[in-house]
Amino acid sequence: MQADHDRPQFSVKVGTVMEDSPIALSKWLMAMWQIVNCKNGISSYEVHRAIGITQKSAWFLDHRIRFALGLGATNKFSGQIEADETFIGGKARNMHKSRRAAKITGTGGKDKTAVMGILERGGKVRTSVVPNRKKKALQSEIREHVLAGSALFTDALKSYEGLDEFQHEVVDHAVEYVRGEVHTNGLENFWSLVKRGLNGTYISVEPFHLFRYVDEQAFRYNNRKMNDGDRFNIVVRQIVGKLLTWDQLTGKTEVGIRSS
Repeated sequence: MQADHDRPQFSVKVGTVMEDSPIALSKWLMAMWQIVNCKNGISSYEVHRAIGITQKSAWFLDHRIRFALGLGATNKFSGQIEADETFIGGKARNMHKSRRAAKITGTGGKDKTAVMGILERGGKVRTSVVPNRKKKALQSEIREHVLAGSALFTDALKSYEGLDEFQHEVVDHAVEYVRGEVHTNGLENFWSLVKRGLNGTYISVEPFHLFRYVDEQAFRYNNRKMNDGDRFNIVVRQIVGKLLTWDQLTGKTEVGIRSS
């Protein structure tokens, strides 16, 4: 008697961030709607209560959707560009005493994560987690994402000195915040949205996962003029060809992206 072979497994989830997930498609779609349309984000506890899955499953599901939101850069920004960086880290008053002692060993930016932002005025923002605020790290991001000759506005951080291929103007925040068109107020507004979501919705985010939370806020910011349905349509189109397993999410293996 010939042995039976396993039938090939196929569903609409195959080849997407939902692959191998036992969670119903309807619940995935509900979670996608919430993530792209909640202005300050939505925690895994809120998702778990809303769609009826465990908090651990909701956390995994949320990160897989955030993975779909992140898109690689395409054309370089041009025109009037703002560049700025910020530090992101857990607030000491929200931590248990023992955790605070381990996590916070200094002041200022120590024990926090540096994030770089580049904003094309009237357009979109791009963000990246950077190793530090030194010249090499910040200027390489600007040169990668901004077209030479563009008007570039930054603060007076010395790391921005030497960007001679741009029309570089500096605003010294120790003296003023706006000088005509020279300011970084657009990015300051974006950072306030990011931190409002991180501190108010997610409370504490590990540096290893931070870039996905920033990608999530950048997605909503870049599509802020759309209605809820249009934002939802975008994320549904972006889930194909991407795979994020539990081992990849927890750092045991590298993240993979499949060709569509």
